[in-house]
Amino acid sequence: MSHEHEYVSNTSRIWKVFGILSAVTIVEVILGILKPEALHLNHFLGMNLLNWIFYALTLYKAYYIVYAFMHMEGERSSLRYAVVLPVIFLILYLLFILLTEGNYIYGVFKDSTIKWNF
Repeated sequence: MSHEHEYVSNTSRIWKVFGILSAVTIVEVILGILKPEALHLNHFLGMNLLNWIFYALTLYKAYYIVYAFMHMEGERSSLRYAVVLPVIFLILYLLFILLTEGNYIYGVFKDSTIKWNF
């Protein structure tokens, strides 16, 4: 009885993950530098489209990092969803709080005599 395990190189998988995450990051950086007016000046649900694209790409990268580095690709989809969906819900909830409170504070400073000192 032999307990030999076949060695499998993950080098190509690591390069694939690196390439995908790098490509998404490069797209984010290019959009951040160029700030296309079609995306920057058009608003959707109280925020410009460019910010929505940044949030979507960031969520994609977060999911892919969990998928690749926590070895979720070999698991059942129910386990993947049990791990990923609560995190996505938490991120969206925190984003909602950030945008709601940020808009309130902006309105307070915009409409009052209090000066921006920060």
